Amino acid sequence: MTHLAKLTFKTVDRSTKRDPIMARRDKLVAGLKEQKMVHAAALKKQDHRVERHKWIKDKFGEAQLIKTHRRVRPWFFEQDGGWYVQCRYGARVIAADGTNNAVFVKSLDEVAGVLDAFLNAVAAGELDAAITKVAERQKRLKPGAAKAAANA
Repeated sequence: MTHLAKLTFKTVDRSTKRDPIMARRDKLVAGLKEQKMVHAAALKKQDHRVERHKWIKDKFGEAQLIKTHRRVRPWFFEQDGGWYVQCRYGARVIAADGTNNAVFVKSLDEVAGVLDAFLNAVAAGELDAAITKVAERQKRLKPGAAKAAANA
């Protein structure tokens, strides 16, 4: 006990809570940075792939860790003689200006500028309300439950 006598002890609870707004911003920034890599690959007419690790069972029933590659889907697509760029949070599209969900540009080269604008807007906190609206889970009702609640 002589070694521990020199130390100062204190009871403390470790705070693991993180500001949800900052966590959402970080997630969107990571997605936008990945989309910049997807855009760079699209300019070279290639797919952007990321490596992921996957557990599978071999013929003996033992679990083996293998490396696979998955294609990252772009947030931009060609339509109407130009390119539309959408900002996504997970699988949901963000209405960046409150009503519209895409930005139209004439060429694939201009997509990088839109991605940079989204990146700067997220870093400045301009999209916090839109991210929060999209991130909140909607309550799922059984078919007919909404009608029954309206009639009650």
